[in-house]
Amino acid sequence: MAITGMHTLVFSPEAEAVRAVLRDAFGWNHIDTGDGWLIFAAPPTELGVHPGEQPSHSISLMCDDLVATMDELSAKGIEFQGPVEERSYGIVTTMLLPGGLTMMLYEPTHPTVN
Repeated sequence: MAITGMHTLVFSPEAEAVRAVLRDAFGWNHIDTGDGWLIFAAPPTELGVHPGEQPSHSISLMCDDLVATMDELSAKGIEFQGPVEERSYGIVTTMLLPGGLTMMLYEPTHPTVN
């Protein structure tokens, strides 16, 4: 068996605006599969499995320098929610993306696979 990748889905009532953020603010490479439907090449990925009461999943983005990344993204119009927090696994903030979408951004202090 060969798993060749992971396809992650994000849902938003403002899908085109979220695509613009991924393309323009994050600068992610992408292809247009037709009619502006963009598929993005995401950065290297890790997957952790945590215990939980209900089945769920979440998307978090990692960076090397949280403050510098926040400054760069703020200059491109990205807003952040609440203060930066220190947690057991890293320094954390929450990005506010179009359509009410929130996504964690963090600088890990845990060992990383990539």
